[in-house]
Amino acid sequence: MTDIVILVVAADDSIMPQTVEAINHAKAAGVPIIVAINKIDKPAANPQKVRTDLLQYELQVESMGGEVQDVEVSALKKTNLDGLLDAILLQAEILDLKANPDRIAEGSVVESRLDKGRGSVATVLVQRGTLKKGDILVVGSEWGRVRLLNDDKGDALSEAGPSMPVELLGLNGVPEPGDQFVVVESEARAREVADFRARKKREKASARSSGTSLEQMMAQLQDAEIKELPLVIKGDVQGSVEAIVGSLEKLSTTEVRVKVLHTGVGAISESDVILAGASGAPVIGFNVRANAQARQEAERSGVEIRYYSIIYNLIDDIKGVLSGMLAPEIRETFLGNAEILEVFNISKFGKVAGCRVVEGVVRRGAKVRLIRDGTVIHEGELSQLKRFKDDVQEVPMGQECGMSFAKYEDLKKGDIIECFAVEKITRSL
Repeated sequence: MTDIVILVVAADDSIMPQTVEAINHAKAAGVPIIVAINKIDKPAANPQKVRTDLLQYELQVESMGGEVQDVEVSALKKTNLDGLLDAILLQAEILDLKANPDRIAEGSVVESRLDKGRGSVATVLVQRGTLKKGDILVVGSEWGRVRLLNDDKGDALSEAGPSMPVELLGLNGVPEPGDQFVVVESEARAREVADFRARKKREKASARSSGTSLEQMMAQLQDAEIKELPLVIKGDVQGSVEAIVGSLEKLSTTEVRVKVLHTGVGAISESDVILAGASGAPVIGFNVRANAQARQEAERSGVEIRYYSIIYNLIDDIKGVLSGMLAPEIRETFLGNAEILEVFNISKFGKVAGCRVVEGVVRRGAKVRLIRDGTVIHEGELSQLKRFKDDVQEVPMGQECGMSFAKYEDLKKGDIIECFAVEKITRSL
């Protein structure tokens, strides 16, 4: 729905990671960019550095022989804001950006949420035609009659023309950001179109979950080996919920992943807690709270409800939980080798190997392997490590000792006993 992107870059900070992200989004959308170099009133401001740094992202401003307009402004001092408006009008004229206000309204959903007192609230951008109070419209798989139109200041409007963002009430459900809306002639037609789209949406979801192709069977087998963290997520607006789900999905690996059981906008309800309890999942609330019934149900069923107001904190916590689900890395450290010189059969202890340590050290409590003709024939633990008649913790290279294996007695002269330590290292994403 964007026609022109205004890329705001601080003159003292120049290109930051979020600037690069914005440039990539603008390029992917294929829309022209106007660079607004802000904070030129600050002592450390260096607009020329911004222009130079933009070259590495293939943005060449007009003053450096390119086609991208750049305007130096100060939002704080309101310096040259007229110049920025002129640049926008010039770009709009070049693109011939025009819309017919005298036709049926069409546009897109920018954001949506569920308001406790007002029901479904959607922020929409009118792209063609004029949207009027009382119009019947279809928005994605939802429909309704426009009961109220508010502008960005919260003032009530009777109609909204092209390029105007408005907040509307009257939809029967919460649409998704990016859904297209169109005004239709009757409620019957609106209901018919919305039902058809909802049915198609359900069929598509069902088709994804079912199927018996070889690829799907292999995927299901692979899924069975992945540890899953189930979650129920509720947020204040649809956009926040989508951003959270998208960020959590990026944390998935071949070993662990997040499984989102349900998402929605609005307060955490009793049914959310019941769903979470059935699947052993916590409920995540972003800028929303649980109602009284939900809190009581959570206490009864032992469901954890976590509240967040910052996405980064939420992501970091879930990342920590997923890291804890990762199997620890097993690292093996070689300690030493001992050669069996003779095998003794002692009635009280069974077979004991008389050995000489030929490399490194042999340590009590460490793991050992019995190697015969280059092949490992047993792996286990030492039950005894003696030097003469004394129990010892460690025997260094060159010294002789007596060893016996726990629950294993197939020992022969010439066998090599390899001693090694096993360390478990906690992994993180």
